Amino acid sequence: MRIVLACLVGSVLFFTSCLKKGNGCNSQIDSTTAPLAEQDTLRAFLDSAGITATLDPRGFYYKIIDGGEGVSPGPCSQITVGYKGELTNGTVFDQQSSFISILNRLVDGWQEGIPLIKKGGEIMLYIPPSLAYGATGNNVIPPYSILIFDISLTNVQ
Repeated sequence: MRIVLACLVGSVLFFTSCLKKGNGCNSQIDSTTAPLAEQDTLRAFLDSAGITATLDPRGFYYKIIDGGEGVSPGPCSQITVGYKGELTNGTVFDQQSSFISILNRLVDGWQEGIPLIKKGGEIMLYIPPSLAYGATGNNVIPPYSILIFDISLTNVQ
């Protein structure tokens, strides 16, 4: 009986040690690329506004104001940011000084753009609709909107 009990306890310990531990975060970021028509519309907006920004291969544009120092966030990082979100007509649709989230729970443009800076950094993101709220929009953002974000990365965990 002791041998059976010892084998049972040993088996339970062995199999539970093989289980993955973690916060349940999917460490992969979606790899959606904005359609060329959206990229062209965004480029036209930037040109007309006299904004110089870098094109990311996924179709959003960015301008690093301050690269920051230390840690860059990964998909499962908890980040704290201050940000202002605007439409291309200058309407501010949201602004927060201390927003906390897991990076991979945010719109695609943020998931790809924020890791370009480190803690303490600041970035401007110019995001086409398919990497933000797309055809649905939300109660404040109209469908098919290009979004402009000024983001300061204040903490990475």
